[in-house]
Amino acid sequence: MRGLTGEGSARTRGSIQAVSAALAVPTALALFVSGCGAGGTGARDEGPAHADSVAGAAATPSAAPSKSPDNVNAVALIKDDPKVAPEVKRELKPCVADEYPVDVSYGNLTAGSADDVVVNVLTCGDAVGVGSYVYREQDGSYENVFKAEEPPVYAEIDRGDLVVTKQVYEKGDPVSSPSGENVITYRWTSGHFTEKYRTHNDYGKVVGDSATPVPAG
Repeated sequence: MRGLTGEGSARTRGSIQAVSAALAVPTALALFVSGCGAGGTGARDEGPAHADSVAGAAATPSAAPSKSPDNVNAVALIKDDPKVAPEVKRELKPCVADEYPVDVSYGNLTAGSADDVVVNVLTCGDAVGVGSYVYREQDGSYENVFKAEEPPVYAEIDRGDLVVTKQVYEKGDPVSSPSGENVITYRWTSGHFTEKYRTHNDYGKVVGDSATPVPAG
């Protein structure tokens, strides 16, 4: 299921995938409008749902659930937000008809009276994350309280925490094969997100990627 949406769709991604769809950091935005494909929509309270990734555990609801907002216009949030990089706004265009490459998740991250909104902006053809944002309801409007704009990047809600995954490239890595990923967990503390945990995962090299030398006779 593609993560396209007219006014925002929802899907979840366990982590940014190290597949051939991954783009190099300098070129992710340049390819933003290429290769657009059709997609579907879906929704759940916390975390998006991806058919092309392993389904993660649903975020645990808080003891006092906050009010779930009506579906927000994620595209309008991004385009009207002065904190979003101009290049992200400029390249955020429909992939098919009025379907935009935006993933939207709702969940209680900031202990507010209403659920917060997590928005991931992706490329059309390859679903590479080029920007991740968290919006908090404040007096009837939404305030940007977090952003990450170093592609490839993807944010999601996990048991009340914000989890951001970033792929890592080492010198010599092809654009389709990053060496690993950093997974950073943030928690809302004293009115802002603070980093609580950071883990690094190295990707294994697939056997058969290169020809095996013939043993000397």
